Amino acid sequence: MSGQISRTEQIRQFHARFINAVVDACIRPEGGDDLEQMLKQAESAGWQDLVVIIRRIKAGERETGMLGVLDDEDRVIASSILQGIQNPATLPDPDVQPDGSMAAPGLASMIHAAARGDVNALQLLGNMGEQMSKVGGDMSRVSGIFRRLVNGERDPDKLTKGMGKQAEGLTLSLLEELGKLEQH
Repeated sequence: MSGQISRTEQIRQFHARFINAVVDACIRPEGGDDLEQMLKQAESAGWQDLVVIIRRIKAGERETGMLGVLDDEDRVIASSILQGIQNPATLPDPDVQPDGSMAAPGLASMIHAAARGDVNALQLLGNMGEQMSKVGGDMSRVSGIFRRLVNGERDPDKLTKGMGKQAEGLTLSLLEELGKLEQH
């Protein structure tokens, strides 16, 4: 096994707690209040389209055609919820910490594209940064340097100042991946 996981699996693992909580709330009739509170938080974080779909899922809709209005990340989340309702064994493990080094190539690609003016990449990077900020700790620190990376900062000492070991490792991996992308 190469150690690389697909972008889909990265998304599933990054949002594992949310996916599991939504499935649990959809399966348990008494889970409606908890789900509604989560959905309000998700809406305020900019996930309006995903929240509409989750509410439809909670109401009993299971057609995958409704996922067509979602962006790629939201579609992965909603698909995982539908699969988890049908077969809980497919749910991502909420206790596994996402491996930041696995995220470096994808994040570096987004940063590289955003620096070249790709608006979609900039939006996706902003959403990813917002999610990482909510996780807190090292992930929050890494999301805090996205703008500097998009603007061309590449000094590892400046970027990693005050970071813990995990955040520093991810930042150095990002810089390495960006270096590869910028050579082409």
